[in-house]
Amino acid sequence: MKTITILGGAGMMGQGIVRDLLSDLSIVGIADLRICDTARPRMEAMAAGFADPRISLHDLDVTDPARLAAVIDGADLCINTVPTLLGHQMTIFEAALNAGVDYVDLGGLGTYTVKQMAWADRFREKGVVAVLGVGSDPGLSNVICRAVADQLDTIEAINLYWAAEFKGPENPILCPPYSISTVLAEYAHPSIQFLNGAHVECAPQTGQEVIDLPEPWGRCEFMYSPHSEQLTVPLAEGIAEKGIREFTWKLHLPHREHEAWVGLVKAGFGDFDRPVNVGGVEVKPLDFLNALIARNMAEKADRMPEQDGHEIHFAIGRGTKDGKPATVRCEVTLHPDPIYDGYVDAGTSMNASIAAQLILTGPRKPGVYACEGYFDPEVYFAEGRKRKFDIRLTVEG
Repeated sequence: MKTITILGGAGMMGQGIVRDLLSDLSIVGIADLRICDTARPRMEAMAAGFADPRISLHDLDVTDPARLAAVIDGADLCINTVPTLLGHQMTIFEAALNAGVDYVDLGGLGTYTVKQMAWADRFREKGVVAVLGVGSDPGLSNVICRAVADQLDTIEAINLYWAAEFKGPENPILCPPYSISTVLAEYAHPSIQFLNGAHVECAPQTGQEVIDLPEPWGRCEFMYSPHSEQLTVPLAEGIAEKGIREFTWKLHLPHREHEAWVGLVKAGFGDFDRPVNVGGVEVKPLDFLNALIARNMAEKADRMPEQDGHEIHFAIGRGTKDGKPATVRCEVTLHPDPIYDGYVDAGTSMNASIAAQLILTGPRKPGVYACEGYFDPEVYFAEGRKRKFDIRLTVEG
């Protein structure tokens, strides 16, 4: 029976991870699920909703080393869902290492990925596992790339994409698909892509590419986005040796939402952490926008129509197989299903839970990894299929 610590466990992603861990799909026996958060009322409401005696509540203060150590010590795994852009990633990462507790996080645009990967020897020497970016993108997306790479003898390029779309009446309310700071950073910050065999910086909203996808996505315009996949996949063991020269990650949000985020960046919200003076008071644009959008969603909830959300993750690899040119495509689609009821972002939450469970039940490999370096795609995909992920792998040529 395992003890799992979830930092930020009462947040949107944390609650989804808890939901999956406690579901009938779980392959881990859990003795104690430590929910750690700064919001005691939200934790209590969450615990009341699940009504599971395995849940214990712990007040979180990541700036207090003793309190942080107390909630991590003795656990079998620490799941870090604290928003990366709050800046606590390395503090939590080091606390898990010091406690000798295996660790996963949700990534966060690759902000700390390179620094964390540089700690591989320290984790290996202490016998601790750390797997970075275990959500949907990164996470599932990395495993997709591993599945593609494994089908090729040599690799020229792997191009990775994610697209979301809604079907139903137009929503007059802007509802962020995930953390507002993450969306703004995706639209406003430069990205690192792997082009011509080297990592290069690309300007925000560049790399536009139009791809016709099946319904409900239709014609989608993709763009480069800052993420961690391009920092790790082309350097991964079993991929780098195959001669890969190009790796890119591109994003497509639903068409009208895309326009809204572009407009917010144009208005200056891309510089979301730099305070602006309003009537003599210093206010961060992000704090204002978070509060405004939350209020708008709460007050106008009755105006939000029922919409079906669809998402597709796919990677296209080009290279050779058995001495002949080959193209490999791996795609995962999620369509509306009752299994996703109660989740804010089932894809991210379920994938994080899958990764955590496979670490706890599979052979341990101490060190620091991205998902493509740790998980076997077939084992991982089997868990995804249990959760109604439609997974397809095709080889042409």
